[in-house]
Amino acid sequence: MGQSAEFGKFLRAMRSRLKPEDVGIVGSAGARRVPGLRREEIARLADVSTDYYTRLEQGRNIHPSRAVLDSVARALRLDAGEQAHMMNLIQHCAESSRSPLPVQAIRSGLRQLLDAVGDVPALVLGRRTDVLAGNRMAFLLFADFPQLPSAERNLTRWLVLDPRARELFLDWKTVAAEAAGALRLDVGRHPNDAQANQLVGELAVRSEHFRQWWAGHRVATRSAGSVRLHHPEVGDLELNFENLVLPDDADQTLRVYSAQPGSPSADALALLGSLGADTRNSCTPAQQDQSILSIRPLGPGAAFPSLGGELLPPSKTKDDLQR
Repeated sequence: MGQSAEFGKFLRAMRSRLKPEDVGIVGSAGARRVPGLRREEIARLADVSTDYYTRLEQGRNIHPSRAVLDSVARALRLDAGEQAHMMNLIQHCAESSRSPLPVQAIRSGLRQLLDAVGDVPALVLGRRTDVLAGNRMAFLLFADFPQLPSAERNLTRWLVLDPRARELFLDWKTVAAEAAGALRLDVGRHPNDAQANQLVGELAVRSEHFRQWWAGHRVATRSAGSVRLHHPEVGDLELNFENLVLPDDADQTLRVYSAQPGSPSADALALLGSLGADTRNSCTPAQQDQSILSIRPLGPGAAFPSLGGELLPPSKTKDDLQR
């Protein structure tokens, strides 16, 4: 396994968040010049020498065993997602390969599944939290991603930068911070993804919140949860979500939102669906065609209908393919 500066930064961030009382250290002598535990304290908890742990944090080219890494993870009180991220960093961040990643593609059966759950919002998220596909309800509830420029069809970017996302999510900081954590997890798996690095750079320049979240090295791996929203058309909703990682592509996640049956949120979702249908039905024929392009469910052969039914990754536009 290789070593990397990013791996060392992650260890330092995880060490800085711990307090002596968190690990049973009572009445430690001496003033602490920096937040968190000292290196020698983590080294003692991990049963390694202070010099060895220091070299880990400094990103030296050493090769820790899995047993040592597990011990360091326990000393740092890492959860399962953080430990997986640590392993990704040490396994991948030193890789020299710059070969392009494969184009993200959506299986036709998955598009049919999006159609089948058309009464509830559903999205397919790919690498970098790119929005690869979604159904009509998702675009009505969140944003009309197919109509956005290809480089902007990204959930984290939309959550962090779009003012409408701040108005929609009642717990915006929590939701956006978790999206940033999901992006960090992806960067750990694919450190040489130029588009991901460009996205991180843009968000860091444009958002102080994102800079703070990124500096904290937080990762997010929630497979389920809930969100509270205030939609301008239908009011307040509380929705549960499930993240289902696709078995044949670990870089794709199906996210489905639902409401408790019979709840006011379920009524609000139903109203939102009917309002979207009414909007389409009240358009002139020309307007209706354009509306259908932006919000109709994504059927077979139509990953992003606004681009003529072609599945184009966020890094490519239709003009790019024609050149």
